[in-house]
Amino acid sequence: MSAAEAREATVTAAVDVTFLRMDAPPETPGRPLPRGAQVVRVQPRCTVPFYRFLYNTVGQDYLWWLRRIAPDAEIAAILSHPGVSVHVLYVGGQPAGFYELDRRPAHAINLSYFGLMPFAIGKRLGTPFLRHAIDTAWAERPRALTVNTCTADHPRALPGYLAAGFRTLRTVRELWPVPVRLGLRVPDHLRVD
Repeated sequence: MSAAEAREATVTAAVDVTFLRMDAPPETPGRPLPRGAQVVRVQPRCTVPFYRFLYNTVGQDYLWWLRRIAPDAEIAAILSHPGVSVHVLYVGGQPAGFYELDRRPAHAINLSYFGLMPFAIGKRLGTPFLRHAIDTAWAERPRALTVNTCTADHPRALPGYLAAGFRTLRTVRELWPVPVRLGLRVPDHLRVD
């Protein structure tokens, strides 16, 4: 940690992170996306500004902070890796959510990020969009599909992953030093004073 990082004002959040795994694709078909919704893989790769728009908008209310503080060069390196893909949900022609698949551990695929834009929450998009991510990953025949979620995420995230067929591997408590300059609100139930 640099001296500047040591001096930066932060708010500490105590977050329980749950790691999940799916060892086989679902056996029954999922509910399709509603009419007017489609998922597009960003090709050949997602630009840093568009990625930041997706990440910051989807994660604004859920303390998605790690990639907010990452330099553009670091984000560009992640996005340019052939094992990483970004898939955007469009509804009525506008971005309504995204997911990121990371194949860098060659034997598994990690659903690194998954979420909906604030306007799309509560519109019955989450379950079919998650199933799209799962089906896209399993089409590549990995040994496993992994994901993690935490107590800072939407309250339906963990139940949604479990209902989709993931199983819990472990839950760990993490203390996050969220930089104040990001303007993210740390909910009272997560705040450590």
